[in-house]
Amino acid sequence: MFLTLRHIMLLCACVASNVLAELFTSMAHMQRALEAERDIAEEIRQYIRAQEEKLKNLERIASEIDQHSAKALENPEYYLANPVDAYLFVKYFTLDWDRDIDPVLKNNTGNLDDLGKKIELHRQDLPTYEDLTGTVNALLRLQDTYKLDTTSIARGDLGGSSSSQLSAEECFEIGRQSYKNEDFYHTVMWMQEALDRNFIETNQTISRSLILDYLTFSTYKQGNILHALVLTKELLLLEPDHSRAQSNKRYYEKLLAEEEQVNRHGDDGTIPIQNKRQVDNYRNSEEFVTYERLCRGEETQEYKHKHKLVCRYRDNKNPLLLLQPVKEEEVYLDPWLVIFHDVISDRELNVIKQLAVPKLGRATVHNVVTGKLETANYRISKSAWLRSEDHPVIERFNRRIQAITGLDVETAEELQIANYGIAGHYEPHFDFARRRTLSEYEKQFGNRIATFLVYKEEKDAFRDLGTGNRIATWLTYMTNVEAGGATVFPYIGVKLFPIKGAAAFWYNLYRSGEGIYNTRHAACPVLVGTKWVSNKWIHERGQEFRRPCGLNADE
Repeated sequence: MFLTLRHIMLLCACVASNVLAELFTSMAHMQRALEAERDIAEEIRQYIRAQEEKLKNLERIASEIDQHSAKALENPEYYLANPVDAYLFVKYFTLDWDRDIDPVLKNNTGNLDDLGKKIELHRQDLPTYEDLTGTVNALLRLQDTYKLDTTSIARGDLGGSSSSQLSAEECFEIGRQSYKNEDFYHTVMWMQEALDRNFIETNQTISRSLILDYLTFSTYKQGNILHALVLTKELLLLEPDHSRAQSNKRYYEKLLAEEEQVNRHGDDGTIPIQNKRQVDNYRNSEEFVTYERLCRGEETQEYKHKHKLVCRYRDNKNPLLLLQPVKEEEVYLDPWLVIFHDVISDRELNVIKQLAVPKLGRATVHNVVTGKLETANYRISKSAWLRSEDHPVIERFNRRIQAITGLDVETAEELQIANYGIAGHYEPHFDFARRRTLSEYEKQFGNRIATFLVYKEEKDAFRDLGTGNRIATWLTYMTNVEAGGATVFPYIGVKLFPIKGAAAFWYNLYRSGEGIYNTRHAACPVLVGTKWVSNKWIHERGQEFRRPCGLNADE
């Protein structure tokens, strides 16, 4: 560490005070004074050089940040809509910052301490390690749902959209985050990709031995003992004194000897490597498999009544629609599922977004055990609620929904605005509460529940609304989505891709009030792009004469 200028001057003053009285009596002492003067100048120059070096480092950091922000701010929504670019952005301000930038700032002295304090004030708006974990999990969710190849993601190729390529170190970090979660399936894939990229990198971003250390153990945990042994031997060639690798080598050899796999296959690692994903029973279920297939755009079943579907103009004899009838496209007949096109203008959508942004909070679901609203990994989005009183646009849009659907929105929930983040999704769920034996209170007032996988013994957290069950759902698409983000119905094989300004509409209940179980639906992960939607959940109360009960329970 270099002395500050103040320290240098104090040191020189001390030297001068000891010899001051003798300077005029000795020419030799006069010469020493001249040499001291020269040394002072050199000390000052060294101090300047040290500060210049620090300033160069700060200039380099500022240039890197400025270059990135200038590119990203040209179109922030587009830039952050790519999950690979978003991951790199979050990683830069967490891992990279703490490793490369923070030490530079902390080593500064004098006025640069003020710089550190100013930067810390901005850090509250920057990504955190929780964001890093979430971003990596989002990437892995996209990889699984859309069956994306690890190498393609690392190249920045996501469903036809390009992004920055990942270095070996950046692939390694995805693998390391998976490793921390004991997700060895993804760890193996990403550590192998890191190893491959490490091999071709001119300027290596991470050591090969560190990658092998993680890859070896993860390979073993996935049941590939022989290949784990091969990788361990490679690690020991790089670091012969690696104690853990030495211990693991003996252990793997012991296991192989016991299973007689060495004699059966040899130890050259040429046998097929198994890397099976371990998932829970639900993710192995037909429903979830169908959900993911629909998200990928695959056909899961043939619709026999497709020839009966029509498109029409609808006015419902409502004054609001007489001059400009709504465009209706039938998608499915039973349950009745339609798309209404061009129901809201771009200007109105922008107003709604502006109103929603300050109110956005992590979307919650109803916990059937506690009866409370809480966040969940199967619903990743942020939401806000807007009332008619918030802006004339909201009031006007609610009246338009009433005119188009023919249903009374007075007892409907407030307009919910949802913004799906990186790989934002909502797994299969109902929009209605399942029927069960009603209490006297419920017989009088009805009940309502948040969207969730609903169980028979659920708690009625929202029965105080007194508006009955959710009779219908109105879902407005506020943006187009470049890739992914479809609304899918696994039971009937329907997939709806977002169309800006259009709205999907369906009834959740039969006229009898019984739930229509084929309306179970999901929001697929957003692969590339940003997704904004608004929901209007219309309730039973007030619909008695608008949608009266029929003669049959299933109509």
